[in-house]
Amino acid sequence: MSTTVSTPDADETCAYCGSRIFDHDPICVRDCDDGCGSPAYFCNYACLSAHVDENDLTAGNACEWSPGA
Repeated sequence: MSTTVSTPDADETCAYCGSRIFDHDPICVRDCDDGCGSPAYFCNYACLSAHVDENDLTAGNACEWSPGA
């Protein structure tokens, strides 16, 4: 598996609040359980945390990684 590193556009906005990510401390998240689609960018950990809470992403086994499963 290869890894590609790229920098988002300077005007990229936060997936949660819509602020420009580079005006803050940006975080990139990719859902690799869903085909590793396009990354989602958040302007800071608070927006990422709010997104996780509002979408109930910690339910079930989302916080566990089972590489052999």
